Amino acid sequence: MAQLSNKIKEYCKESNVLNVDFLNDVKLQDDGQGAYIKEWNLNIAQPTDAQLASYETAANTAEANAQVDAARRQAYGNIGDQLDEIYHDVEAWKSRIAQVKADNPKQ
Repeated sequence: MAQLSNKIKEYCKESNVLNVDFLNDVKLQDDGQGAYIKEWNLNIAQPTDAQLASYETAANTAEANAQVDAARRQAYGNIGDQLDEIYHDVEAWKSRIAQVKADNPKQ
């Protein structure tokens, strides 16, 4: 099940709100029975539970892709080492990066 914050981000994207500040724009709370929206300070309508539920799949995909991105960043190595690798053998670098992407596919 996707996190409420990710469902909210997906909902907001539909209205071209690409950055949501969860300290000021939207405040979430969990009193032990699941997270809910405590405060909504965006200039778009607050979503209903049913609207948020409709973003479950998109939010699950975003969460899975975030894990893939983290794995790829780890496997790519730091930018300095990559630039050195490119300078010495760009084809080997291209091959290594393609393998990292193949090993860590996005949904």
